Amino acid sequence: MPSVTAIAKCPALIFVRPRFDVYREISTSIHAIFKRYTDLVEGVALDEAYLDVTENKQNITYASTIARHIKTAIFQETQLTATAGVSINKFLAKMASGQNKPNGLTVILPEEAIAFVEQLPIEKFHGIGEVTAAKMHSLGIHTGVDLKERSLTELTHYFGKAGHYYYKIARAEDDRPVEANRVRKSIGAETSFAQNLSDISQMLQELEQIAQIVEQRLEQHETRGRTLTLKVKFSDYQQLTRSKTMLAPISELSTIFEIAKTLFLSIELENRSIRLLGISLSNLDNAKQTQVIQLPLFQNGNIIF
Repeated sequence: MPSVTAIAKCPALIFVRPRFDVYREISTSIHAIFKRYTDLVEGVALDEAYLDVTENKQNITYASTIARHIKTAIFQETQLTATAGVSINKFLAKMASGQNKPNGLTVILPEEAIAFVEQLPIEKFHGIGEVTAAKMHSLGIHTGVDLKERSLTELTHYFGKAGHYYYKIARAEDDRPVEANRVRKSIGAETSFAQNLSDISQMLQELEQIAQIVEQRLEQHETRGRTLTLKVKFSDYQQLTRSKTMLAPISELSTIFEIAKTLFLSIELENRSIRLLGISLSNLDNAKQTQVIQLPLFQNGNIIF
């Protein structure tokens, strides 16, 4: 729930600042375990990564065996449990990883892929959020098999470019490669509100909380950004963005919030309520070109932790 709502429900609530130095140390240890098996590791977050083990350093035949070895090593060396999903592509590996938490291991075999996707509730699909799921429900799309029945033309009509992605995952297809050493182009955060906001002071409170999350994520990735973009979505789903580029990169909460606040106050609200606010920073000071390694698709090649 939004932090403003949480404080209203529990005035004595204490917010504890994350310990990113500890998180980074543990994340480094876990990634070192990954690298014992493959160099094709795409970090998604401090505690999440895709691994392509089609060809692996230990010459182990089955990706599920590698996943078990990694889970055991993580527990022995960090005393932490890990959940793994194994399948033939990134989308299916991600979906598998969410099936048996915590400390689970789920494998979706090639011959099981289509049936798995067809029976999956649409709101469980990775890449389909609450708002999109609600729109799909209104169109009569409730499961993967419903989504599969829609044509590419229809999906792009209703969902734009994302329609191409929905069309493919409904057929258990995902040709995105695992990108080793991927460099982020932007870092941000956004919040969708259970109840639309109509009070400006509450909007600003939420904006400050979002700015704090952005600051934490910048700290987590040890970077700063020069271009700040504010995203606002109104109750009628109209969306707009405002951006400002600074001469020097920023990462401090006070600066992020002040710039976002100035951009927000420049918007003519016209008594409209707001359902989403977001802040992102781009032009990161560590951004650089990275070679993308295009991999062939082999069975049982992808693991996500």
